[in-house]
Amino acid sequence: MIICEIAPFKRLFTMIPLMPDYILSAWNIFGNYTAILLMTAGLILVLSYYFYLLILTDKKSRYDYINKNEIKSLWFSFLLFAVGATLLLNTLFSPTTWLWFFVRLFLSSMMTIIISVVVQNMLKFYFPFFIEKRLKKLRYSPRISADGNIMKLLSEEEEDVYLDEGMQAEENVFSIDYDVWIDEKTGSTKIEKYNGKLRALKCENCNYQTLKLVKEEVIQKATLQNTGELTKLFCCTYCGHKQKKSHNIAKLNPKALSTD
Repeated sequence: MIICEIAPFKRLFTMIPLMPDYILSAWNIFGNYTAILLMTAGLILVLSYYFYLLILTDKKSRYDYINKNEIKSLWFSFLLFAVGATLLLNTLFSPTTWLWFFVRLFLSSMMTIIISVVVQNMLKFYFPFFIEKRLKKLRYSPRISADGNIMKLLSEEEEDVYLDEGMQAEENVFSIDYDVWIDEKTGSTKIEKYNGKLRALKCENCNYQTLKLVKEEVIQKATLQNTGELTKLFCCTYCGHKQKKSHNIAKLNPKALSTD
């Protein structure tokens, strides 16, 4: 009985015909060209990203470009390179049967998928930690005015004088954060706009860079005499850990109130 069940599988391995030479030749030629094209495209994509980043001189422009495009560019570059490498691997061997051709194609594809999942998770949970450090350095690096002078970054209390009512309202609800730089010699200013909601922080529970702001609540409003209190609720998108942080709200600025 067992011999009868094994026999069909044995005939499958011995009777499957060899792959015709013309199909194998076409696969090796066009598959090889396609693989090289995809791998080259992936390499060009990542090199063009860093070349454009290199020629950007304005720190705010570099900040926005990195924040918006770096992870996406690296991910698409990896996908192009990985698919190309998979195709190239399957054009370097001459399969003896159709069966082994598809077995090798299946195994290499599964390996590519596994590696892609690992890389995707690294870009999603681990790599943002390094991007955050670079962005912070860019944001707080000294600016140079049009007159060639080093500019000073104003504090939260000092900058309100240079923000209009709409800008101050955005900062009050923490939707937008503005940085005001001033050339103390000429009085010229530069206002830069940033997303007010914090980027993902490092979770104390899982140590991944996946702790995100989900809610803000003003516990005590600020007045002319007293500071206020703001509570922020963070939740980890990876492990679900939650934590609260309290922050002080600066006293109201009399100059800003006198202009109303």
